[in-house]
Amino acid sequence: MMKYRKLYDISVVLGSQTTVYPGDSPFELKRTMSLDAGEVADVSEINLSAHSGTHIDLPAHFFQGTPSAETWPLEKFVLPARVLRISDPSLITRRELEEKGIPEEEALLFKTANSESGLVSSGVFSEDYVYLSMEAAELCLEKKAPLVGLDYLCLDKYGDFSYPVHRKVLQNGTLILENIDLKEVPEGHYTLFCFPLKIEGGEASPTRAVLAE
Repeated sequence: MMKYRKLYDISVVLGSQTTVYPGDSPFELKRTMSLDAGEVADVSEINLSAHSGTHIDLPAHFFQGTPSAETWPLEKFVLPARVLRISDPSLITRRELEEKGIPEEEALLFKTANSESGLVSSGVFSEDYVYLSMEAAELCLEKKAPLVGLDYLCLDKYGDFSYPVHRKVLQNGTLILENIDLKEVPEGHYTLFCFPLKIEGGEASPTRAVLAE
């Protein structure tokens, strides 16, 4: 049996912690049967965007003809990962990443003020969050990162609705993991588990993301 020293759940709660990106459907859980009402069981239905909470963006998000969620090999979602603490309060820059030293062929997860301030799990959308610069994204691709993760809803600066960083990363075949909560996770090396739901035709999926050390 494989054992780890510690597991970190880096997913936000679907509910009070769920921030809604403008234009997306809000998360809603509705009881259709209730034990409190004397019925035989609790049964719920849920309504949500595929980009709700902690979620994976696949290339199909922007590029037609690319594989959807149900077709991806499982090994793409179990990865060596590096958590990098970002000191810049507004932007992830290439310069800071170069100073830290970026590993080859590892998932790169960015711990920023978004986590440390509690913004990522606040349930309140803000246009002012730390995002990924194009130059930093290009460095991630040069290092052949299979996945890039950010502790907020969007890699791109809010208001740039052409989503150039998303497109750059996904066009390369690199996956995006968004809205991860890294507040309690020290900088360092881990194994990342982040399986999407098996959604036919899905361009994205909520995920229970976990780091193991």
